[in-house]
Amino acid sequence: MKRTGLTRKEFLKAAGAGAAGMALLGGAGCGPADRLQAFPDEYLPSGGSRMNVVLVIVDSLRKDHVGAYGSDRARTPNIDALAGESLRFTQAYPESMPTICARRAIHTGLRTFPFKDWSTPKWDQVTLQGWQPIPSDQTTLAEILREEGYQNLLVTDTLHMFRPSYNFQRGFTFDFIRGQQTDLYKPSWTAPEEKVNESLLTGNPVAVGAQLRQYFANTAGRETEEDWFAPQLFSRASRWLEVARHQQPFFLVVDSYDPHEPWDPPEEYVNLYDDGYDGFEPYTPVYGPVDYLTERQLTRMHARYSAEVTMVDRWLGRFLDGMDELGLFENTLLIFLSDHGHAFGEHGIVGKLPSALWPEITDVPFLIRHPGGKGAGQTSDFYASTHDVAPTILGMLGVEPPGPMDGQDLSALLDGGEPEEPRPHFTSGYDDRVWARDDRYVFFSRKDGTEARLYDVREDPEMNNDIAGRRQDVLNRMFNDYVLEDAGGSLPEY
Repeated sequence: MKRTGLTRKEFLKAAGAGAAGMALLGGAGCGPADRLQAFPDEYLPSGGSRMNVVLVIVDSLRKDHVGAYGSDRARTPNIDALAGESLRFTQAYPESMPTICARRAIHTGLRTFPFKDWSTPKWDQVTLQGWQPIPSDQTTLAEILREEGYQNLLVTDTLHMFRPSYNFQRGFTFDFIRGQQTDLYKPSWTAPEEKVNESLLTGNPVAVGAQLRQYFANTAGRETEEDWFAPQLFSRASRWLEVARHQQPFFLVVDSYDPHEPWDPPEEYVNLYDDGYDGFEPYTPVYGPVDYLTERQLTRMHARYSAEVTMVDRWLGRFLDGMDELGLFENTLLIFLSDHGHAFGEHGIVGKLPSALWPEITDVPFLIRHPGGKGAGQTSDFYASTHDVAPTILGMLGVEPPGPMDGQDLSALLDGGEPEEPRPHFTSGYDDRVWARDDRYVFFSRKDGTEARLYDVREDPEMNNDIAGRRQDVLNRMFNDYVLEDAGGSLPEY
């Protein structure tokens, strides 16, 4: 089959990253000249009867910070090269947010929104609606594939999945990398005082200071880039690949908490986007109005985020190079997506508040790379989402789930077809807020319909002009016909 995408080294050369950028961004090696190789449908990978599956989840990655989506806000040559070999979804949105809600949908194929039977787990720090364990009566994708003879591996540093009884490890052999964000991994009083002192604590110094003190305690003693979380994660995943290739078929989930805050990559990454800064470092935001930051501090914060994105991209590239070297691209399905984005003042907000459901929060990258090259280099405007991951994987493997799933099998799109059910609109939820869109409008409000915002995204794609006060008819349709209908007629009250 004719190659449809650039290797990562070819992409870097074509992009003209410059000597410094090349040295920093380049992968460990060059992929084969013709990586996309066709194989017949009855192809049997060595050691198994079905293709392998690799699922890469990255937290807080905005679609408009990925070069393949037409952005230059962050350098992502490895994701871009992967996109050139994949079907790229241009309108992908999480079916619910944030981290735990989105991952529940990914691992079960079931919608988390509308959030039902919700109560705050007593052992967790997060009190968002829908933020709760995978229910014990829901079967996970890993459990299904285990019954099909798959070796299932989960490599992650996403701390929230390992709160008591959250059940994300079900069906997996797992490798949990400790220490991200507020993980109570080391005594917080062991944090290097100089790191705390250089941090920007304006806005909410008690809460932000406590979070950063725990994080700096967890990460004290790092010496080389390999000690940062994304490098650890993708390096360990590469080592697991070396083991898994002898036990095919396998299902490997690589779940990266980066580029979630705090943003503290090695300085050379930050210097790609901003240098000459001599103020307190905005490692992490205070969620809410952006006006607690000066313009210079906001620029620095955004630069630190972009730098973290680039670090994730570099180490993802090394992982993909490892797949090349092991010859696994020829018989491995690869899916790459994020759970939500993060705001940097575009609408006066920093962070990812439920009330701020603009594109910087809701729009995520979503790629499917088929080992035979199906859909490579093509795009789809189908409303793809997190709860489509499980049914799509099972559909491509020819496995029937034990029960109905809410998501759709997207594999037909790889052959130029359409999924079984059209999606003329899409809905999502985040805590006490609801969100909906169709081919012209985006709407979000409180669960009772108050504080509604409405945007005509044909005329206003960045959603700067709220027209809710002029189009009550559209508001009624978006809330009653879309949100309430998808929720089964009503939204739960708490």
